[in-house]
Amino acid sequence: MDHLLEMAEVLRDVIWGPYVLIPLLLLTGVFLTIRLNLLQFTKLGHALWLAFVRRKEDHHQAEGDISHYQALSTALAATVGVGNIAGVGLAIGIGGPGALFWMWLTGLAGMATKYSEALLGVKYRVKDEKGEQAGGPMYYLRNGLPGRFGYFLGGAFAIFGAIAAFGIGNGTQAEAVSSSLNNVTGVDQRIIGVVLMVLVAIVILGGIKSIGRFASAIVPFMIIGFIFMNLLVLMINWEQILPAFVLVFTDAFTGTSAAGGFAGAGLMLVIRTGVARGIFSNESGLGTGAIAAASAKTTQPVRQAMVSMTQTFIDTIIMVTLTALMIITSGLWNANVSAGFDPDDKGVLLTSGSMEQGLSMLSPALGTFGVVFIACAVAVFAYTTILGWSYYGERCMVYLAKGRRTLVLPYRLLFIAVVYVGATASVESVWLFSDIANGLMALPNLVGLILLSPVVVAETRKFFGHPQWRNPDVIMDDVSK
Repeated sequence: MDHLLEMAEVLRDVIWGPYVLIPLLLLTGVFLTIRLNLLQFTKLGHALWLAFVRRKEDHHQAEGDISHYQALSTALAATVGVGNIAGVGLAIGIGGPGALFWMWLTGLAGMATKYSEALLGVKYRVKDEKGEQAGGPMYYLRNGLPGRFGYFLGGAFAIFGAIAAFGIGNGTQAEAVSSSLNNVTGVDQRIIGVVLMVLVAIVILGGIKSIGRFASAIVPFMIIGFIFMNLLVLMINWEQILPAFVLVFTDAFTGTSAAGGFAGAGLMLVIRTGVARGIFSNESGLGTGAIAAASAKTTQPVRQAMVSMTQTFIDTIIMVTLTALMIITSGLWNANVSAGFDPDDKGVLLTSGSMEQGLSMLSPALGTFGVVFIACAVAVFAYTTILGWSYYGERCMVYLAKGRRTLVLPYRLLFIAVVYVGATASVESVWLFSDIANGLMALPNLVGLILLSPVVVAETRKFFGHPQWRNPDVIMDDVSK
């Protein structure tokens, strides 16, 4: 078993090394940003309006299973999870403050990537035998790229996506819930695993409409609550905010020198950690957002793409930033040995300890509440992530079954069972498996995005060239044809 883990670590290091996924992810995002004329900056305001003010489908005749907002909520439910708590703690704990800069860069460039994924997801979506919309990288790779190459990339994504769902969307989330609640309550992780497994089964057996309804109801409250608590701690530590930003920018290009109990991180480790944890958090480049976008009721791929890219903005630019700054201003990232933290495998503890320290400056009772709040946040975030990823994995299975749903129920049951396995497994092996699966899933998607970028650009130009593109009540049939 140790030998297998060593081999897996080597594979992880190659995939997430300086010559494979990291440059491909960043360069793809930059390439699409340039080709789309900085769309994620110039159209962000309208995109946020569509997502949170408009909040309904384009038209009563629009095809799809759930609304714009429900599709965004499902995607947010799948991404706002352990990556925003444990993942950020791991990134700062291993890579130091400079990792946040690379998470920012990944997020900003990733907005263009997410936009492109969602646009292609809606454009190339099809209906399965139940009449539900099916879309995502496997479909736009197969139908958008010529010959066997498209079939190969689509099949590769579907296989890796179905497998990755058990890692990033299941095992890591279940482990974080069980360990976090066990630390606070002392309840056996096996009992927590059984309860979580039942709660997951209640929702995902109802399919995408059930997931969409649940996500749209719970996601706003969990995000607002988490942002409020982070802001409260930052207000308490306000004098450390400016020095924290200075650390972020200096360490991003120099690595972190050893100080206090911190072991120090080289520049490549800072970059790799920031990019890997950034992708784990917002999933831009993985292609999963396109699967949720394809289920939305819409007449225009571009419109849903704008809504989808706000997911990366909310997840990384807002939530990850606040969490990382809270950790950096606390100082615990740099004194993990004396404070009893081991960020290499306890990112949740680093995040909860930072919140506890900040709130304790107001009152010890508030500090204790902070620990409980993080444990509850982990549980809620991870639970909704499991729900969203169950749908992603299910759609990959439907694709592999050539549109038939015969494998859906067995896959759901297996997915539910793995919740228990993740809740009781070794944290090191769970995160290692997740990193490898994420990388293998991202590779065919990123190659496809680069090759299909002319389609994305053409659709975008036609849409924004229409005189009434700002009016979502207008059906612009000529635009998407």
